[in-house]
Amino acid sequence: MSGENAPLSPGVPGPEAGQAAPAAGDSPRDPVLSTSGVTMIFGGLTALSDVSFAVERGSITALIGPNGAGKTTLFNCLTGIYRPSRGTMTFSPEPGRNIPLRRLAPDRITCLGIARTFQNIRLFNNLTVLENVLIACHSRMKAGLLGALLRDRRTREEERAMADFSYRLLERYGLGPAVNHLARNLPYGAQRRLEIVRALATRPALLLLDEPAAGLNISETRELDSLIRRVRDSEELSVLLIEHDMSLVMSVSDLVYVLDYGALIAAGEPGDIRRDPKVVKAYLGED
Repeated sequence: MSGENAPLSPGVPGPEAGQAAPAAGDSPRDPVLSTSGVTMIFGGLTALSDVSFAVERGSITALIGPNGAGKTTLFNCLTGIYRPSRGTMTFSPEPGRNIPLRRLAPDRITCLGIARTFQNIRLFNNLTVLENVLIACHSRMKAGLLGALLRDRRTREEERAMADFSYRLLERYGLGPAVNHLARNLPYGAQRRLEIVRALATRPALLLLDEPAAGLNISETRELDSLIRRVRDSEELSVLLIEHDMSLVMSVSDLVYVLDYGALIAAGEPGDIRRDPKVVKAYLGED
């Protein structure tokens, strides 16, 4: 891919190779992420029960369910915030590289190529828009503590490359004019967009979006629909989306998984999910 929508390169190496591991049983062809039997128990409460699913490479996959169904808990397991009580999670940043995630720390998972946003926006409000993105770039920098202290030529060149990469990324997604604005002064919809751009600065192969439409009006949600598709296509990545806005889910998703009380109760294309009696009863509501 070339031109305006080609993936941007910050001039740093890609994710490191990991240890091979088998993918989950009934995964789609060429999954970027697969889980098998993921269970998360907090004391006597089972938040996730035997969750097995997969995200196909290049897809936009949605995870839906009522509040308390375990969706964010699953995201926290995938990103190393929680370690599942049992089960396997395998990440494949590229075909043939299968990396077990279960025992990895969050920063390691980010470096391998999984980035996320949060249901509640977590920007650095007293930093500029550009500085928010630059912070995310540090996960890809080669200069260590010594380089940062000595400020040698190689470190300065790498920092300049990161600043250029960050600025171009912000321009691509409509935040170029706001690079020097404090994050807290952006309109709410622009803050949501900045959080996504900051996640993209880590150069992920898989982007996890936790309720990105929360708090958006109808017009902003339509823009988000277009943004998610553009991010998937322009950055050549896969998207896993938690969302309660069913119009967005049904419009943007290739495949939908449904969680209820920590267990998967359905999986399929959006039209099939809309008509599934179990989903209608548990989540979408009956007439």
